[in-house]
Amino acid sequence: MTTYGGFQPVFCTIVPPHVLDRLARNADPVLAGPARRTLQRDALERTRRGLTTVIGAPAVAPRAGAEPEKPQRTVYDARHGTDLPGREVRGEGEEPGQDATVNRAYAGLGATFEHYLKVYRRNSIDGQGLPLDATVHYDREYNNAFWNGEQMVFGDGDGEIFLDFTIALDVIGHELTHGVTQHTANLTYYGQPGALNESVSDVFGSLIKQYSLGQTAAEADWLIGAGLLAPRVTGEALRSMKAPGTAYDDDVLGKDPQPATMDDFVRTGRDNGGVHINSGIPNHAFYLLATALGGHAWERAGQIWYDVLTGGELAEDALFADFATLTLKAARERYGDADELEAVRKAWEQVGVRTL
Repeated sequence: MTTYGGFQPVFCTIVPPHVLDRLARNADPVLAGPARRTLQRDALERTRRGLTTVIGAPAVAPRAGAEPEKPQRTVYDARHGTDLPGREVRGEGEEPGQDATVNRAYAGLGATFEHYLKVYRRNSIDGQGLPLDATVHYDREYNNAFWNGEQMVFGDGDGEIFLDFTIALDVIGHELTHGVTQHTANLTYYGQPGALNESVSDVFGSLIKQYSLGQTAAEADWLIGAGLLAPRVTGEALRSMKAPGTAYDDDVLGKDPQPATMDDFVRTGRDNGGVHINSGIPNHAFYLLATALGGHAWERAGQIWYDVLTGGELAEDALFADFATLTLKAARERYGDADELEAVRKAWEQVGVRTL
């Protein structure tokens, strides 16, 4: 059992390194240049995050005068620089401005806060009203968005492969959910626990989008990052929970490498042991569960996943089988020996993950 007493925030990006690596090797400097600069910036931010982990991040408390169980949002503009957080451009309760990127970031922070509060009674990502900060217009042609352990950061994309990273609500929900995991299970960001870390963010990122749109599991697209790919790219999104491995198949980006089952589990030392690749397996298990149960996925399927993430029994180095076993336990404790339990068991069986 993890005590959650010494969480170590990690640097988590929405675009996997293997995608940027391929772009960086492209013969066209228009495509390769932004990708290389993004990889260099990511490496620097990852190093900074590591140093913060060693020396300790400053404690962040709810702001003075904040209303209980209300979001405390602040959006900053980096003005294409890299100093964080940048210039404040919109605070909590302020009216929308003319910058659509600022407005989307503000709305996305709010939608994520609302989902966790109204569905799971969680007050912000730390459960204690943590202020939600975001920086937009980060760097130039920056092809990523990330959670750095303290705040959200969004690039504008290069316009050739990626568009503005505030476009996709599930991306905002995904990255902020890394903060939820940081404050709860604190899953190690490597190998299977790292893939679980990424998968949990995809799951709740998708649920936040579905909740905002009022969609049922059958109505949802189950895509992560739909709308981020520029028109020239042959693809729908960064990942597909419904059909891992089919999100894109492009002459520049290559083919989506995510497996849907353990039969195709990818063993690699890159991308922290394939955290953005093998996350397709637990992603698919959740999709199978949600669609088998029907209705709104955040109600039963999402509740089971949330119970496991926050229940105190999920070890930091948990493997897929450990997580799957805890979902069975959570389903039984919440719903008894009912349809939910059998649906959870069948979903994991279908992706080839054995429960203990």
